[in-house]
Amino acid sequence: MALFSPEFRAIYDGHFEFVWRSLRRLGVREADTMDLVQKVFLAVHVGWGDFEGRSKIRTWLFGICRRIASDYRRSSPIRREIVTDAAAMDLRRDDQHAVGAESRQRATVAEAILNRMPEPQRVVFVLFELEEMSGEDIAELLNLSIGTVRSRLRLARERFRREVKRLAAADPMGRKEAV
Repeated sequence: MALFSPEFRAIYDGHFEFVWRSLRRLGVREADTMDLVQKVFLAVHVGWGDFEGRSKIRTWLFGICRRIASDYRRSSPIRREIVTDAAAMDLRRDDQHAVGAESRQRATVAEAILNRMPEPQRVVFVLFELEEMSGEDIAELLNLSIGTVRSRLRLARERFRREVKRLAAADPMGRKEAV
């Protein structure tokens, strides 16, 4: 007898990567991501009967990811973790592995910038710029007006640009490469 229905398995297989990316972009450390992915899909399995289909499945999944990532970040002091600036740590490393090192560094820097954003701006930025959702879909997901979505996106973009400039100015190698 199968533990999970074929319908649930299709949701898991079809949206695993989206859930993984969403959690990472919402501030979950890589080491903890798999545990929280499983937590998201457990919530999906338990709550599947309550899903009315009034929104897209990805919208519903992102809402679950957002709540779980928020709980995770709030519990950080309880776990006695010290949140560090990943970009600064990456710059100090002498990692000279040629294949993909620059790409990994850019991703780390982008993640550090996202971690500095206020959550409302970060969520809108991630959904629009990285997940390529429309402003209307974001407004529906977050239960906001389209004007609020646009405002938060504008503020998030400004903050992102400011952080990129700040990091470029602080780069000891003087590189001005885009993130």
